[in-house]
Amino acid sequence: MTRDHAFEFLDRAARGIAEMFGASCETLVQDMSDPSHPILSIYNGQVSGREVGSTADILGSTRLIGENAMTTDFVNLYATTPAGAQIKSSTFHLMGEGYNLALGIDFDYTSLVFANRILVDLMSADADLQSVLWQGGESGLRQIFDECLAAVGKPVSALNKADRMRVVALLEQKNAFSYRKSVPFVAKCLQVSRYTIYKYLDQITAQGEDPGAEEEVP
Repeated sequence: MTRDHAFEFLDRAARGIAEMFGASCETLVQDMSDPSHPILSIYNGQVSGREVGSTADILGSTRLIGENAMTTDFVNLYATTPAGAQIKSSTFHLMGEGYNLALGIDFDYTSLVFANRILVDLMSADADLQSVLWQGGESGLRQIFDECLAAVGKPVSALNKADRMRVVALLEQKNAFSYRKSVPFVAKCLQVSRYTIYKYLDQITAQGEDPGAEEEVP
């Protein structure tokens, strides 16, 4: 492949990628045989503010790059432009007799960072509605737990595994586990581990598992 053919191929790839991913994706072809790595062609140059002939990199520097960087591909690296844009940058080299060209791809995801912050704010909540409506938090769970324990008819200290599973089954029937942090609360009340409560719930859901299976470790 001659230098002209190599450049034509990389230029077509750069143009296609820029068109495919839109105005936030800058693509360029650089002459890496020159330590100043001048830009031979560029698309969506508004991302970095560069144009054909520029020797500035995505960081805004015109320093000469090291020998290793002139021949090594770099994929999915983070960079910040002088204007503060947050960039994911990749460089792919195409070398042959008498030439060393590189395809650069710089994707500006700054707007996605702001969008993500907005989504996080929209999805955040201080508490679940059920807890607020029905006495809320631990007090509501405590009342349901006490009712279920009373139905079994034994204090917690006297419960065996079958009794504890019965309490958990009653709690499940009353939708107690839809409360926020219900599993750690019930585990603490029954003096067992959270894992044990999850295991009980799995066994109750299965409905065919032997309730006399191996005893849990509190």
